[in-house]
Amino acid sequence: MTAATTETPDTEGQRSDDEAPRTDWVAAIPFFLVHLAPLAAFFVDVTWQDWVLCAVLYVSRMFCITAGYHRYFSHRTYKMGRPAQFLMAFGGTTAVQKGPLWWASHHRTHHRRTDLDGDVHSPRDGFWWSHVGWILSTKYKDTDLDGIKDFAAFPELRWLEKYNWIGPWSLGIASYLVFGWGGLLIGFFLSTVLLWHGTFLVNSMAHIVGRRRYATPDTSRNSFAIAVITGGEGWHNNHHYLPSSVRQGFRWWEYDPTWYLLKGLAALRIVRDMKNPPARLLEQARVRDGAFDIGMFRSYWERAAKVTGERIADLSARPVPPSPEGTDGSVDTQAPVSPPPGSDEELSALAGLITRALESADQLAAVTRRRKGTKVASEPDATEPNPE
Repeated sequence: MTAATTETPDTEGQRSDDEAPRTDWVAAIPFFLVHLAPLAAFFVDVTWQDWVLCAVLYVSRMFCITAGYHRYFSHRTYKMGRPAQFLMAFGGTTAVQKGPLWWASHHRTHHRRTDLDGDVHSPRDGFWWSHVGWILSTKYKDTDLDGIKDFAAFPELRWLEKYNWIGPWSLGIASYLVFGWGGLLIGFFLSTVLLWHGTFLVNSMAHIVGRRRYATPDTSRNSFAIAVITGGEGWHNNHHYLPSSVRQGFRWWEYDPTWYLLKGLAALRIVRDMKNPPARLLEQARVRDGAFDIGMFRSYWERAAKVTGERIADLSARPVPPSPEGTDGSVDTQAPVSPPPGSDEELSALAGLITRALESADQLAAVTRRRKGTKVASEPDATEPNPE
């Protein structure tokens, strides 16, 4: 699954639901224009205030994404009232990452199917796809309201989802009116581009670069550098181990400013009921203690299966070798009956062994995985809305 996958023709002239996703280049035009907009700053006067505005808008909007779109709407790691909920959602829309219901519904799907078929942005499908390709594809344009029923119950959030352009347009116009062209091009547009790719790093690089503390059924990793860029989201392996923990930096040295700010808001009684990781779980399922790491096992073996499949396809395209017959046309009964090394039969057998090994690993992981009674909550509770 890649963004460059071509569309399969439909005999009815309609796009089928299971069709491979493709990039919607027309709808992607504004995305690329925003990337080009900061270059116009070379033709206007830019002041230090514009750069300060850029930093402020980056940090404040990143907080609305990490604390709001991610830790609140996606995972419900804490609670807050409806006015605060709406303000957090509105702040998230100014980051130009669509509405909170779209963002959270797709992120919940990612956690249910991380690095498996059905994951909306797995690096298994290529770095470009996991970083930005899935956002520009035709497959994930719509909001899955069934996956976010708890928050879709609020009419003000559905309104904000429908008119998610109001936030960024208001912020962009205000940046121009107060700071001029420099405020618009550097303060708003440049901070938006940086914010996009900072957020996208969690989907792409946080599954490729870093260290694994916990044996999770995916390839998530911890990265201090990504944590600095994203306000604490870089402790991605921690997060996939305990998705419903409000804090993602489990150690004192794991920088997590989103968590620090939420603690401050809790002291002011703006947020409440924050879910912290139980101490008994922090020392379980650790890779260094010998826990079976199904995530990396599956990743390595899938690579082997892919290489094997490519090798089989390569051999299948070659001319068929001559049969083991004698010069007089008779069959040589002394010829070996086992497939020769590198033959289609041998590689097919190897592919079968890899598939069975993956199935066995999944079964072993299911047996050894943390029981439901000892987890914080691997999935958001989508039964009742929590704001008052």
